[in-house]
Amino acid sequence: MVLISWLITAYSESEQSGNTCPLGFFPCGNITKCLPQFMHCNGVDECGNQADEDNCGDNNGWSQQLDKHFEKHQEKFGGSFYDSEIREAECLLGEVPAKCLCRGLELDCDEAKLRNVPSVFSNVTMLSLQHNLLKKLGPDTFYRYPDLQYLYLQHNKIKTVSVNAFRGLHNLTKLYLSHNEITTLKPGVFQDLHTLEWLVMENNKINRISPQIFRGLKSLILLVMLNNFLGRLPDKPLCQYMPKLNWLDFEGNYIPNLKNTTFSTCTTLTVLVLRKNRILTIGDNTFSSLSRLDELDLANNRIEAFSPTLLRDMKELSQLNISYNPMQKIQPDQFDYVLTLKSLSLEGIEIPNIQRRMFMPLKNLTHIYFKKFQYCGFAPHVRNCKPNTDGISSLENLLASIVQRVFVWVVSVATCFGNIFVICTRPYIRSENKLHAMCIISLCCADCLMGMYLFVIGYYDVKYRGEYNKNAQAWMDSTQCRLVGSLAILSTEVSVLLLTYLTLEKYICIVYPFRCLKPGKCRTITTLILIWIIGFIIAFIPLSNEHIFHNYYGTNGVCFPLHSEKPESTAAQIYSVIIFLGVNLAAFIIIVFSYSSMFYSIHRTAIMATEIHNHIKKEMTLAKRFFFIVFTDALCWIPIFILKLLSLLQVVIPGSISSWVVIFILPINSALNPILYTITTRPFKEMISQIWNNYKQRRSIGNKSKQKVYSSTFFWVEMWPLQDISAEIMGPGLYTDSEVSVATHATGLSYA
Repeated sequence: MVLISWLITAYSESEQSGNTCPLGFFPCGNITKCLPQFMHCNGVDECGNQADEDNCGDNNGWSQQLDKHFEKHQEKFGGSFYDSEIREAECLLGEVPAKCLCRGLELDCDEAKLRNVPSVFSNVTMLSLQHNLLKKLGPDTFYRYPDLQYLYLQHNKIKTVSVNAFRGLHNLTKLYLSHNEITTLKPGVFQDLHTLEWLVMENNKINRISPQIFRGLKSLILLVMLNNFLGRLPDKPLCQYMPKLNWLDFEGNYIPNLKNTTFSTCTTLTVLVLRKNRILTIGDNTFSSLSRLDELDLANNRIEAFSPTLLRDMKELSQLNISYNPMQKIQPDQFDYVLTLKSLSLEGIEIPNIQRRMFMPLKNLTHIYFKKFQYCGFAPHVRNCKPNTDGISSLENLLASIVQRVFVWVVSVATCFGNIFVICTRPYIRSENKLHAMCIISLCCADCLMGMYLFVIGYYDVKYRGEYNKNAQAWMDSTQCRLVGSLAILSTEVSVLLLTYLTLEKYICIVYPFRCLKPGKCRTITTLILIWIIGFIIAFIPLSNEHIFHNYYGTNGVCFPLHSEKPESTAAQIYSVIIFLGVNLAAFIIIVFSYSSMFYSIHRTAIMATEIHNHIKKEMTLAKRFFFIVFTDALCWIPIFILKLLSLLQVVIPGSISSWVVIFILPINSALNPILYTITTRPFKEMISQIWNNYKQRRSIGNKSKQKVYSSTFFWVEMWPLQDISAEIMGPGLYTDSEVSVATHATGLSYA
């Protein structure tokens, strides 16, 4: 609340007469008071005049036009789509079929299993025959009902309609033929319907129409032909017989193109819906006569590009939907001619050349819909941008969840502190195997980089708190984001390779203890250098060629290239799969196999010496240690493998899952490796015990000259080959052969 109050004070009290609000803010009904975007529609009246709680839903386009239509014709239409105002009156239509309901001059015969139109008095005004068994409409079927105003024929089995079926219905205003099996309509079939305002023919099998079909429909306002089999629209002007047509819906057909003449006479049209067709091309002057059009829906077609001038004559357009088209790019001046636009849908469209220039002229835009949350940063002046989060970031914060914001600091501190502590203390452990200690220190250095990465993400989350939308794209495109992302990949890959190397080292020493396979100093140092070089190559290859990889690290706010959704380039997707499902999956399989083999080897050796209970106990300790090492590896990597596989199968993955993988699951190994490989080991515990004993002894003996300090009277065998153990230790009086075998196997892991 303190942050909210500060933001309100900072931006609402400043007078900005003659100026627009800053990016990421919106005006309170005027331009003298501005609020941050995230305060829009939050249920609190920060403006004082409810302006920040207006336009919460996207009511632009057809819904707004419908409201206007009903306000204008309220007395004429009553209050519903299908039923006229229900008047409580006795039946005035004479004898009606048994399963029909009669109210005054209205007859409802829905689901009455009728095969023919019932015969009633001629003064009937509403006839509902939905869900019956009608198969055809013959000549003069309704001629005896001249007063009929509403006719509902949905969900029958009508296949043929006679050219004279509706003859004499001069007062009909609504006609519904939806969900039938009509294949053709002959020219002139509606010629007597001079007052018809609504014609709905969705879900039929009509494959062709001609303008002559609509001859006589001088008052038609609404024409709906959803989900038919229309292969094309007529070459002649469609609306020449419908001068008042207001709403035209051809959704779900097979229309391949739009010609210049198709809508040339539709001058009164306000809603045009052409979604879910096969439109590939649109003539340059197709919409030139639609100056009153309020909504244009071209979603789910095959449009690859269209000229900005295509929309130049639509001076009143408020809603435009071109979502889910295979458009390769959008011109910077694509929307310069539709300055009245309030709602713009670009869902499912990759916009590689996106820039603020595209949307800044649209000062009236209140709702915009993108494929990616990251695109919202290019339209910061729009009140409602969807999606408003990618699961990682939101319009106001780099890390959307308060839990994530806390965890990023907790995990960062734990990772950095644990690894730095091990780096500082590991040299003081009097281990006989200095080469192994060198590998552990190298592992801690790699893991420490992950803590630094999380620290940087936490810092920028604090820096952009409350106004991330203004800085989102700049941050993701920045050098800092790319460097910190490469730092995370460097940490991850070096850590994976080092763990694999340490595992193989243990595997060789335990499974093959009598072979001379002990790594030398030169080979160990060379291996460590090679691992770091490979890590640098993997991390920085995507930065070497932006043309191929595009912004490999800047696909999300945390700059980690998990790519749970399709990235900007195919090369980036392939590279990500090679790393996460190639290198890392192979390393994980090697680790699981090696530890399983080590446990089996120790278990088999212990069986040979079952009389030694101490060794059986040691075996159980090793089994627990094996379990925790493999378990943490699995806990970290299996979710990542699953995410990558699902993304390859094009399964939609919630962004919140990706955020938890990056913030919490991925750093698990980095945070726990110091514990698993150093802090919980016996040499480390004995070193701490020795330090503590020395401290207690110094306190108990006041005279330092007589102080007897503990010295290291023990030594640790850390993956020694058998021949390096002294003859004294291997004396026959101390161990049997089987005891030596079990001890040699055990020390390989216990003293890591």
